[in-house]
Amino acid sequence: MEDMKSIIAQNIIRLRKNANMTQAELAEKLSYTDKAVSKWERGESIPDVLVLKKLADLFQVRVDDLLTEFDETQVFKQTGTGPSIRNHGFITGMSILLVWLIATLLFVIFESAPGFHGHWLAFIYAIPTTMIIWLIFNSVWFNRRRNFLIVSLLMWSVLGALYLNLLLAGLHIWLLFVLGIPGQIIILMWSGIRGKGKK
Repeated sequence: MEDMKSIIAQNIIRLRKNANMTQAELAEKLSYTDKAVSKWERGESIPDVLVLKKLADLFQVRVDDLLTEFDETQVFKQTGTGPSIRNHGFITGMSILLVWLIATLLFVIFESAPGFHGHWLAFIYAIPTTMIIWLIFNSVWFNRRRNFLIVSLLMWSVLGALYLNLLLAGLHIWLLFVLGIPGQIIILMWSGIRGKGKK
C-alpha cells in the first residue's frame, strides 16, 4: 500500500510540474484544497477513484498511468500538457493581438473620415475588449483567482472609455467614476465567495 501511495504521489508531481501548475491551481481545478493535493504528493493519502479519474482526464492519461511507475519522458509524451499550456498562452496572446489589429484598422479607417475626431477611441475601446478576451481564456485555461484583477480592470476601463466618449461629445461627467466604487466593492465581495473545497 505504501508503494502505491508513493507511485501515485510521484505521478501526480510529475504531471503537475509538466503542466506548469502549482498545487493550488491543481486543487482549484479538482475542487479540493491545496492541503489535500500536498498530502497526495507526500504520499500521506491517496485520492479516491473519482479524483483519480478527474486527474487522468485533466492530464490526458489513463487512470492506470497514475497507478503504475513510468519515466518522466513517457509522462510528457502521453500527456502533452507542457505544449498544451504553451499553446493556450499563444492562443490567448494571438486573440488579444487580433483585438489590437482590429482597433488599428478602425483607427486608420476613421482617421480618413472627414470631420470625425474620435478615431483614437478605437484604441480606448480595445482595452476593455482585451480584458473580456483575457477573462474568457483565463476562466477556461488558467488560474481563476486572477479573474478578480481582470474584472476590476474591465470595469475601470469601461468607465474610462465611456467617460472619454462622453467627453468627446462635450459632456464632462467625471462622476461616472463614482460608479466604480460600489462596483469595486461588489467585485471584492464576489471574489470572497469561494468554495472552501473538499478535504
